[in-house]
Amino acid sequence: MASVPHDNHVHDEHHDHDHDETVLLEDENGNEREFRIVDVIEVGGKEYAVLVPEDEPEGDGVVLRIDSDADGQEYLVDIEDDAEWDRVVQAYEAAVEEDN
Repeated sequence: MASVPHDNHVHDEHHDHDHDETVLLEDENGNEREFRIVDVIEVGGKEYAVLVPEDEPEGDGVVLRIDSDADGQEYLVDIEDDAEWDRVVQAYEAAVEEDN
């Protein structure tokens, strides 16, 4: 689980997608890896962060849901529900298609 920078925002069609926000994620083996947040999208009233590895910007990306605790501190969580995952992927692909 990683904290999300407070200056995340949802992008409109005029955003250039040049980001400086990075997060450190830990895999199931305890290995840490730095990711850059390249987009934040909203689907069904929830926000999702699209991340790419800092050391492999052309590598496979990761999509995680942005949740917050009782104090309003944001954190990233895996999307475990297949239906939720499908909705997020469809929304992201539609947004990418619109940008092209």
